[in-house]
Amino acid sequence: MSEIAINEPPKPVYPGTEADDAGFAVYVHWPFCAAKCPYCDFNSHVRHGGVDTMGFADALVRELEFNAGRMAATPQRRVRSIFFGGGTPSLMPPEAVARVINAVGRLWPLDPDAEITLEANPSSVEAGRFRGFREAGVNRVSLGVQSLLDDHLKFLGRLHNRAEAIRALEIANATFPRVSFDMIYARPGQTPEAWREELAEALTLAGEHLSLYQLTIEPDTPFAKLHAAGKFAVPDPDTGRDLYDVTQELTAKAGLPAYEISNHARPGAECRHNLVYWHSGDFVGVGAGAHGRLTLAEGRYATSCERMPEAWRRKVLEHGHGMVTDERLDSVEIADEFLVMGLRLAKGIDTLRYTELAGRALDTNRIADLEEHGLIARVGNRGLRVTMEGFPVLNAVVADLAA
Repeated sequence: MSEIAINEPPKPVYPGTEADDAGFAVYVHWPFCAAKCPYCDFNSHVRHGGVDTMGFADALVRELEFNAGRMAATPQRRVRSIFFGGGTPSLMPPEAVARVINAVGRLWPLDPDAEITLEANPSSVEAGRFRGFREAGVNRVSLGVQSLLDDHLKFLGRLHNRAEAIRALEIANATFPRVSFDMIYARPGQTPEAWREELAEALTLAGEHLSLYQLTIEPDTPFAKLHAAGKFAVPDPDTGRDLYDVTQELTAKAGLPAYEISNHARPGAECRHNLVYWHSGDFVGVGAGAHGRLTLAEGRYATSCERMPEAWRRKVLEHGHGMVTDERLDSVEIADEFLVMGLRLAKGIDTLRYTELAGRALDTNRIADLEEHGLIARVGNRGLRVTMEGFPVLNAVVADLAA
């Protein structure tokens, strides 16, 4: 099915801290879902009348072509990673996925060991479809399991049950060389003891990578309305911290320590695509609602696309792209993004790189104060990282450093 021979990726290494060494990636957004989860604020849409999947795939290819043309005047970049996110990309036919992957390989040099990830929901997992994705070039899958408890899955609005989640993991592990899955904790009524038991089981199912997110109440979601009406409550901050501590303890013991605030992996199995983001690398973002960061001859640009799928497709057909934002970032904005993204990583940032980007150094007094409170730590002469104590209040730490 695929025109490109995609080899199994070796375990990725951390990219460098320089912008040119942080990698180049392609993000493909598939905005359609079978149902909208009540906690989700991602750009996802339900279309009961069906979707012209190949028509949307063609629009994705056209937007990729536009971006490649825009980058033609800059040195050619080699694609380290392609990530199909959503939405639910596993609802795409494998032929559509192959068409997009082939287009990327036609427009840019593609690493022979490129990481090509597709997000999937257990309810849409079929062995035949997964074989089709593998033949199309996908070599890593990320499953939205979210919980191993049927009543909690129902509360989260998921379409699968526990048995389907476990079966989906079995199919994924039998089909792809690399598998990750997501879990959500800090659910209403969840105790540290209950989470310890559920996470322990999840770790027996995990291979090399696990993403563990605390439930947050996002604005303009069904959960926000229910929460505001007092229909349910999330754990209080002290319990939330206990749940976080259980997460760090169990994953570390299992050999999957946190390499980013919510992501855990065996050493060398970190998600290569997300590392491009966290190291402030360049990435093309195509599809409804997709974001991108591109360094061109005249500077670094932040892009975003029209969120409504049909409107995005019309824009692509008319203009070759669906972008609604295309802004050149100034040095302060670039440095702030470097700080915000880089401090999510357990290994932290190179402060000299921040100085080069911002034109000023971080405030040594602020660093000393945060260090005294145990929220950050120095690494060698130039490194700075957030501690495990600091991660639960990461936003406040970053805001203090950037002030």
